[in-house]
Amino acid sequence: MVWHEEINEIKKRDTLSKKQGGEESVKKHHEKGRLTIRERIDCLLDSKTFDELGVGAGVPVFDDNNELIDFQPANFVLGFGEVAGRKVIIGGEDFTLKGGSPNPAGLRKSVYAEQLALQYKIPLVRLHEGGGGAVGGTSQNKNHRPLGEPVFNMSRFYSLAQTLGVVPVVTAALGPVAGLPASRLVASHFSVMTKNAAVLIAGPQVVKRALGKDLSKEQLGGPEVHLKSGVINNLAEDEEDAFNQIRTFLSFMPDNAWQRPKRIVCSDPANRRDEELASIVPKNSRQPFQMRKIIQHVIDLEKGETTFFEIGQKFGPSLITGLGRMHGHSVGIIANDCMYYAGAMTSSAAQKLRKFVDFCNSFHLPVLSFVDEPGFMIGPDSESAGTIRFGTEAISAVMQSRVPWASIQVNKAFGVAAQAHFGPQAYVLSWPSAKTGALPVEGGVAVAFSREIAASPNPEQRQHELEDLLATSQSPFPKSEGFSVHELIDPRETRPKLAAWLDLAIGSQPEPAEPFFATMRP
Repeated sequence: MVWHEEINEIKKRDTLSKKQGGEESVKKHHEKGRLTIRERIDCLLDSKTFDELGVGAGVPVFDDNNELIDFQPANFVLGFGEVAGRKVIIGGEDFTLKGGSPNPAGLRKSVYAEQLALQYKIPLVRLHEGGGGAVGGTSQNKNHRPLGEPVFNMSRFYSLAQTLGVVPVVTAALGPVAGLPASRLVASHFSVMTKNAAVLIAGPQVVKRALGKDLSKEQLGGPEVHLKSGVINNLAEDEEDAFNQIRTFLSFMPDNAWQRPKRIVCSDPANRRDEELASIVPKNSRQPFQMRKIIQHVIDLEKGETTFFEIGQKFGPSLITGLGRMHGHSVGIIANDCMYYAGAMTSSAAQKLRKFVDFCNSFHLPVLSFVDEPGFMIGPDSESAGTIRFGTEAISAVMQSRVPWASIQVNKAFGVAAQAHFGPQAYVLSWPSAKTGALPVEGGVAVAFSREIAASPNPEQRQHELEDLLATSQSPFPKSEGFSVHELIDPRETRPKLAAWLDLAIGSQPEPAEPFFATMRP
């Protein structure tokens, strides 16, 4: 064999690169209950489908005779793989080497991940655990003076931004994630973190030095912080649960923005009418109910289990967002949760809605909106949070929507905020429990008839009389008579109506599909 020595050196380098940070470093990582990046990739992907790129990227070490004695690999592992038979780009930091803080080859591979996803137009999966850059830069040479990137180079964040409008991007925080990896983590359509993970702009030592505050990683950026901040969508019990959530999310998605989600075979009858739907919403408007029950009764069941996959439950909790299937079609789902602020739109709920609607537009997901909107949240906290600005931004996103919309008015639809639940040319169904108007009767009467109520011998009685009188104007029956809704229906008819409409709506969509790019928002 002519190239015997060179071929052997290739094999030797490949072997050395897969030792990662070394036996001792890997052992310490395992003792913390965490898998290495290569183990994570193998767990998530279909068996034996990982095709690694850049195995030989790294820094070789030679002896005095120019013999290779060691090799420090790139501390970012990257390649192609398959999840449920579909191609993905997958990569992540190797925490056993420099705590995942990028070495030169690792940084190049990390940046290249987005470019690969854009080139091949397939989903990008990132498994994060690592820090950002070091104060001295990424060079291995201690005497090296960092020069920075050439001025003519495109910013590494350009492709990061581009991917979000082109391919599904899924990320997981599986340990401490800081700096650049944290930025990449949040630049995604779906993010999940494990209970022992933390997401940080900067770690405890930097915070203590800069601000004098002595806080742990968990206090700065643990799950309790970032599930409520919206930085992370979902929490996973462990890494296996995180991988299962990633698989579930991808199952609803097309490969890219030029495709529509694939319809799957559905065994759940389209004409299923669940009796409980007629009883979930109480007659007493002040009594809360479980909106998730309604969603679960309407969308597809698979093997008796709901297909509803909720995203971001703890951020903006008055608004429910998630994915599901209707008659085999992937759909985006939004709904009000009256268990929080009576379902009112808060600043965080509005931001959540805007992002989710843009996501549905990007990947051609029809939207099912279950409406119980009392209006924008009121009060000083709401005003200082800029709720009206973020709410109007959300409405603008809805009005720019180009996917089919179906709005099921379950209960309340009041004020400006209600407009965020009805997309352009929406198919509108109303339940007998629906109420529509500029203001809820209770608040509206108190404002409009304040003098009359105050002058009455029995103010409380007069207020109730006026409320009963005006309640008829918010009834769904006049709206149905005036063709202000497509149909006023028995709640048990919701699934059959939506299934029939969705087949027509998807069939009417222009081909081929094209990427969606939003215009300016308020």
